[in-house]
Amino acid sequence: MKIREIQDEILQKKRENDIFVLAHSYQSREIIEIADFTGDSFQLSLAAKKAGSKKIVMCGVRFMAETVKILSPDKSVSLANPKAGCPMAEQHDKTLIQAVKDQYPDYTVVAYINTTAELKTVCDVCVTSSSAVKIVSKIPSGNILFLPDCNLGAYVANLLPEKNIKLLQGGCPIHAAVDAGDVDKARADYPDALLLVHPECVPEVTHLADFVGSTSAIAEYAVNSENKSFIIGTEISIAEHLRYRCRDKKFFCLSKKLLCPNMKITTLIDVLDCVNGDGGEEITLDEKTLNEARVCIDKMMELGA
Repeated sequence: MKIREIQDEILQKKRENDIFVLAHSYQSREIIEIADFTGDSFQLSLAAKKAGSKKIVMCGVRFMAETVKILSPDKSVSLANPKAGCPMAEQHDKTLIQAVKDQYPDYTVVAYINTTAELKTVCDVCVTSSSAVKIVSKIPSGNILFLPDCNLGAYVANLLPEKNIKLLQGGCPIHAAVDAGDVDKARADYPDALLLVHPECVPEVTHLADFVGSTSAIAEYAVNSENKSFIIGTEISIAEHLRYRCRDKKFFCLSKKLLCPNMKITTLIDVLDCVNGDGGEEITLDEKTLNEARVCIDKMMELGA
């Protein structure tokens, strides 16, 4: 079958079965073209909650599907490819974080949205990459335990010196793989381009950037900027998507190391199998986990995510 034929079959099945398809921004172009909503992880959860459909298919990774389920417990949520995980979300478990909380009882535990549902149950408030600085600034406590991404945490700490932010070692191995040498090479190759990077990158990279922001913020900055060329310091698919969106501008990847295998494991055939009921995995969370994980997400929304 041709790609267009597979896409048409998916679109038909979506209509027949009233299925709402979510695609994270790092998904391939052919998947984004058949999705009902594309965005960052928390944006996907909010879109699913607002959708009239009772069946949701997530083209992303497991923690994203879990977050959709937490916010929409009455809906059927399926992960298109069950093997799509996130090393960052899975690197800290509930037992470890509970032990750290016991060691630092006067610290507010701030969890990046890129965490498992189980881990969220022992955290006080969630943040996204776009809301982290705003949310942490509003937390009454001056003592913050930030997890799991120490690079995003370091970025927040740099902008909020009045907060005592303790970081745990962890983060996105893809973004963390890029270093100042990659920046120097990209600057030399594209001297007229602005460097836009994700705060999951290491500090030596974010300090060299012209703009630091979430995936959506990077895209919007590039679209609205008068500049005509950009070096994109996040997953390589974003540079490709921006080329489609802004044909009059040039977009270059900061490094070929910025390729996420977990995001790329989902294929168009996976989506087809999922909407046909022949593939994917329905996300199930017990009521206790749903309720306890929801607390830190609700706190984030209360503080203005």
